[in-house]
Amino acid sequence: MLNQFSRTQLLFGKEAMTKLFAAKIAVFGIGGVGGYAVEAFARSGIGSIDLYDNDVISLSNLNRQIHSTRKNIGAYKVDAAKERILDINPDAIVNAHRLFYAPETSAQVDLTKYDYIIDAIDTLSGKIELAVRAHALGVPIISAMSAGNKADATAFEVADIFDTSVCPIARAVRNRLRKRGITKLKVVYSKEPPIKPFEEMPAECAFDCDCPPGTEDGRIRRFVPGSNAFVPAVVGLIIAGEVVKDLIAQAK
Repeated sequence: MLNQFSRTQLLFGKEAMTKLFAAKIAVFGIGGVGGYAVEAFARSGIGSIDLYDNDVISLSNLNRQIHSTRKNIGAYKVDAAKERILDINPDAIVNAHRLFYAPETSAQVDLTKYDYIIDAIDTLSGKIELAVRAHALGVPIISAMSAGNKADATAFEVADIFDTSVCPIARAVRNRLRKRGITKLKVVYSKEPPIKPFEEMPAECAFDCDCPPGTEDGRIRRFVPGSNAFVPAVVGLIIAGEVVKDLIAQAK
């Protein structure tokens, strides 16, 4: 019998689809990268998706975030993403958590219940905390490095964090993980040197950010990075592809 996942099943097989339907994943950061990852998960038949983000949709999100429209400006991103997922797959279980993941809030999240964790967070402290906790618990995780100030969508690749180069965020993550005794982390990153924006726009965050005002590792968040419609989308879709591939491999 035909259903909305019939074409996907032709590619992966019934056993793989059963695995995807049963999978429970968590996406931390529902912005440009996380939003497109979530979109692909919904269309791939992932059965249960937990969304973590406490930001609301703003006008500046419309250039790159798939769940952002003029109609839902001011809505929480997790709520908009949940509504979109359920429009695509009403059978999915979606939990929207209005939570900014950071070391001080990490205890509120039980990572052991997930089959896979997606890090699309835009602060170093949150990324490191999530990676360290996932590693300690043995939960698979994939982490997005910076998509801000990048223009070449074809330059992104999947690698271990300790095999990365050029990317300033990847370098910072590498150094911090090494100090915490972490020896591996699957990431999506680019060797394209960051592009200097044509002008400076004061903002909350130093990365491709949707996080609330504050500081990161003792530094004031000063300027918004440049962004576009295609780079964060590609990063999110690469992440989704890796997660689906890894989940299917577990079914074999």
